[in-house]
Amino acid sequence: MFFVDTLEFEGLGNRSYLAGGPEAAVVVDPPRDIDQVITAAARRGVRIAFVAETHVHNDYITGGLELARVTGARYLVPAGAHVSFARTPVADGDTVPVDDGLTLRAIATPGHTPHHTSYVLTEDGRGVAAFTGGSLLIGTVGRPDLVEPRLTEQLARAQHASAHRLAEELDDAVQVLPTHGFGSFCSSSQAEGDATTIGRERRSNDALTLDVDTFVARMLAGLDDVPAYYTHMGPANAAGPAPVDLTPPRRADSEEIASRLAAGEWVVDLRSRMAFAEGHVAGSFNFEGEGKLSTYLAWLIPWGKPVTLLADTPERIHDAQRELARVGIDRPAAAATGDPADWVRAGEQLASFPRARFADLAEVRRRGDDVVVLDVRRNTERAGGYIAGSVHIPIHELHGRTGEVPDGTVWVHCAGGMRAAIAASLLDAVGRDVVAVDDGFDAAPDAGLTLVHPDGSENPAGTD
Repeated sequence: MFFVDTLEFEGLGNRSYLAGGPEAAVVVDPPRDIDQVITAAARRGVRIAFVAETHVHNDYITGGLELARVTGARYLVPAGAHVSFARTPVADGDTVPVDDGLTLRAIATPGHTPHHTSYVLTEDGRGVAAFTGGSLLIGTVGRPDLVEPRLTEQLARAQHASAHRLAEELDDAVQVLPTHGFGSFCSSSQAEGDATTIGRERRSNDALTLDVDTFVARMLAGLDDVPAYYTHMGPANAAGPAPVDLTPPRRADSEEIASRLAAGEWVVDLRSRMAFAEGHVAGSFNFEGEGKLSTYLAWLIPWGKPVTLLADTPERIHDAQRELARVGIDRPAAAATGDPADWVRAGEQLASFPRARFADLAEVRRRGDDVVVLDVRRNTERAGGYIAGSVHIPIHELHGRTGEVPDGTVWVHCAGGMRAAIAASLLDAVGRDVVAVDDGFDAAPDAGLTLVHPDGSENPAGTD
């Protein structure tokens, strides 16, 4: 009998897997914080015999090298990947025995990267699960534009061919277990559901239902922005990441927090956007600990900039430190917890700004108030429709473009509220009057705001 345990990383939008039999197992695409993988194996009572990478990752730092060192496992890395450390190179068709009756077979599936490799777990010669990394995902495939722009179309065509190869070689009942697709920007679109099989993908995945030219054209037209920190992930993984250090950061008092702000460092408040709006250290930025912290903080922060973390509890600091380490933001400069009033020096006040709904925005517009509506959604979201008269600066560009926001009180919105809170904190930190719209974008037309549609038409206020 075999098992497959899924390790979910919501902040990254990724999954890792522990799979094997009664005695031994393989770990596929492990996170940098390997302690939880070791714990999962101990819970199963199995030895980690192999650690397998489907590719050199562009969206997070792997823990594969350290996990293999700690456990004595063989480290399987695609032979075509250019890396600077000792590993067991695997090529198309290579097999390794995982446990009695269980074998792992490598299948070359280029597309997400030129060297991308999937692994099929077979039980007594029968395929039971396919670890597809950034190749065949749930209802989609991994994006082909993260390696080199000149290779994008070539890799998109390779994705189509790789998906067909998997579908041709594997039975309909084989589980498809991808690494990306659950919020990761490594996916060309987001997963459609939580689980899938080869048979389901054969019926519904564009890579398997469309001809190659149509598939490539459609995928390339829908590619989204690439997080800036991805530039650093591939080289770090190819060089061999250092072990993670999760010891608690030094404690900062109000004087140190003020000093770090004065030095131009980032002070990040992990509390909820509601709590932040009510009262925060002036100049600090709000990245909710329960949001997509690793994606958006890593995307926006100038790489290498020291970061100090503020939170209501030490546990929130620990969780954030762990999540940030997964994307190479190591060792926070300092941290503080507890009452926000203790984070400011004696005699100083906490800053604040209001939150609102789209109905409130519609009301101030009806009154004729001089307000700026700032849309911080991505370009692909904006293309689906936007509030008439709004200014558009995607959240990941705003820190460097705050000077482009027109004068007036800025009502900032996104699709649901989280990114609007980040943007509001960025603008508040440079002295702008802001209102954070904490509402779902689908409420905008119902509130009476006019939307401009993709074809350029506008809906009358108050209609869909």
